[in-house]
Amino acid sequence: MASLQASCTVLSTHPRSHSSSSSQPLSARPSHLFTLSRWSHRFQVSCDAKKNVETSQGKIDRRNMLLGLGGMYGAANLVANPSAYADPVQAPDFTKCGDAHDAQTGAALDVKCCPPLADKIIDYKLPPFQMMRIRPAAHRASKEQVAKYEEAIRRMRELDTTDPQDPRGFMQQANIHCAYCNGAHDQVGFNNLDLQVHNSWLFFPFHRWYLYFYERILGKLINDPTFALPFWNWDNPKGMTLPPIFDKTDSPLYDANRDPNNRGSSVVDLTITRSKDNLQLVANNLTAIYSEMIRSVSTATDFMGKPYCAGTNPNPGPGSSENGSHTGVHWWVGTKDTSGPNKLNEDMGNFYSAGRDPAFYCHHSNVDRMWTIWRDVLKTDVPKDITSTNYLNAEFLFYDENKQLVRVKAGDCYDQRKLGYDYERIDLPWLNYRPPKKAAKAKVSNISDAKTAASVLPINLKKTVKVIVPKSAKGQADEQLMLQDIQTDTTKFIKFDVFINDEDDKIEELDRAEYAGSFAQLPHKTKNKQGKSSISLRLTSVYEDIDVADDDTVVVTIVPRSNGEYVTIGGIKIVPVPPRSS
Repeated sequence: MASLQASCTVLSTHPRSHSSSSSQPLSARPSHLFTLSRWSHRFQVSCDAKKNVETSQGKIDRRNMLLGLGGMYGAANLVANPSAYADPVQAPDFTKCGDAHDAQTGAALDVKCCPPLADKIIDYKLPPFQMMRIRPAAHRASKEQVAKYEEAIRRMRELDTTDPQDPRGFMQQANIHCAYCNGAHDQVGFNNLDLQVHNSWLFFPFHRWYLYFYERILGKLINDPTFALPFWNWDNPKGMTLPPIFDKTDSPLYDANRDPNNRGSSVVDLTITRSKDNLQLVANNLTAIYSEMIRSVSTATDFMGKPYCAGTNPNPGPGSSENGSHTGVHWWVGTKDTSGPNKLNEDMGNFYSAGRDPAFYCHHSNVDRMWTIWRDVLKTDVPKDITSTNYLNAEFLFYDENKQLVRVKAGDCYDQRKLGYDYERIDLPWLNYRPPKKAAKAKVSNISDAKTAASVLPINLKKTVKVIVPKSAKGQADEQLMLQDIQTDTTKFIKFDVFINDEDDKIEELDRAEYAGSFAQLPHKTKNKQGKSSISLRLTSVYEDIDVADDDTVVVTIVPRSNGEYVTIGGIKIVPVPPRSS
């Protein structure tokens, strides 16, 4: 399949204010916690796939290729939209679902991820509700809440035996993630081009809808429409262990395919620094969350993920939260035995099997909560809502609690309250974890082994690298670091951290002014086992904290944490942060 490159164009921004209500626990926020700008904005971007595509037979017009690959679907789509090369991703065709593949070898997995077929697809309409479901923190859940949760999962597991084709069954629900994330679905109209809901702006809306129906199914199974899915509160030190409700071997919430070293009181390592000091782990976790929520984010797509439209290659680039704490938890929970029966890091450590662990849904409940906090609670100067129709009209298919196959859109799940749920109010200690300012200005000349970017690109990360990068303006400018053409082996877990003007080389400590951000990737299947991505990290606060004075260059240090030899970075540059309206 030829490569169809996508680009992101800023079209418009509009101010949006937030209101609070005592009936909305997460939104009821004390003003003294937030000292940043009081306005957020809408952010509009557009996918613009190239019209002409290079093939073995020369260049062809992409719209003609749509007709050839998509048949009547493509023709109808072009009539409805002459600019068909900028269409949103369509819901998959379940009748064409194929094999999912092993991320390590590319071979077909010995599992079948495809969902049951249905006679019709219903465009979903949000049902009315009488009571807001309040999702509790798992470590604070009451005995009654835990008992309901366990009973609902027990009944869901029973369906695997009594009616394996019931789409509400435990394995059927787990297979949703496998099919959408390991290549079982092609993009409609584009044979052999994977549909992938990770590493792009589809990540948050897909998983929100996924958990929404999962939660409603659990409630239906125990006849309790008020049932609310707990969240794993890993952004608070009190929740930075595997929630005890998942660690009882006789509970339906237990999964044997987890890292046995990360049970009990083990502190989750969101950043995969592998520090042996629990206090340092907590500090690293809080610093990383502050970075991915506030410090490193310049635009909506920095947080949400890069644009992904019909006909474009999957994995254009993850958002900061997906790329950070989300991936860290997955890897920490999954097995690490590379030679045993779970050599693919099952269950949580691989996309295809992650949904088999009940902790997955609790983890993603907190990932969803972080989106809610970022959008509705944090008052920063970063646009929050993406208004591009390519995003808003992207589609997914799910089975609802009544076993009906329904079609939903990304734009219909922006506000979790309209979906009938919200989150228990919990302190946000990471809000106070901006790293302390560096006591003395770093001298770039003192950082040994640093070479100019132009002389070393492309860079392989088999060891720590230090690169001198020109700034776009002298001193404390509003700038962002762009790491481009990040080529990875998608069969590997990848993790690296980025520091600016780091003289100390204390690589286990992220709670320092020099820390700028991270990149992480879970194993997943692609057609050629090669992924290409990019990230951008805002440097404005970093400059303030390390005092760049009137410097016109900085030293970028990149520290590989896992499988760096399978990572090559093709471009490194510093550019101004995109302008935004006031």
